[in-house]
Amino acid sequence: MVREGIIFGHRFQKKGIEVDKAKVEVIEKLSPPTNIKAVRSLLRHAGFYHRFFRDFSKIAKPLSNLLMKDVSFDFSHDCLQAFNTLKEKLTIAPIIVAPNWSLSFEIMCDASDFAIGTVLGQRRGKDFQGIYYASWTFNDAQQNYTRTEKELLAVVFSFDKFCS
Repeated sequence: MVREGIIFGHRFQKKGIEVDKAKVEVIEKLSPPTNIKAVRSLLRHAGFYHRFFRDFSKIAKPLSNLLMKDVSFDFSHDCLQAFNTLKEKLTIAPIIVAPNWSLSFEIMCDASDFAIGTVLGQRRGKDFQGIYYASWTFNDAQQNYTRTEKELLAVVFSFDKFCS
């Protein structure tokens, strides 16, 4: 059988699944976006790889705020920092592993003031290995939830995301 291969921009090999470096080399050469169309394009491309690193929504929040209605395009220092962090995360993405169906799964989730992050993984020996990362940004109403409600929303989001 084939020992490794590239499918949909992901390199599958014995040690796990990782981002295909050829697909993200263009990211290393990107300059900061100068308009809304460029921000939207960047977030669409980076969003494809969101499962490879945690806290995608938290990192992309300043850039996502530029896409809101009736907001002037002001590429601030926070936006530049988010852009550079996304570039770095995309080029050094951690390896995720394929699920081992004979082991039990674990879900770890957390909520901040404006986003939810969750990881589906398995313990292999003493090490926790991620299988899939997911995150979601709160809308205005959800940002007003209490800490307990946000944490429970993270649990519900996690089970909904990984129900299969």
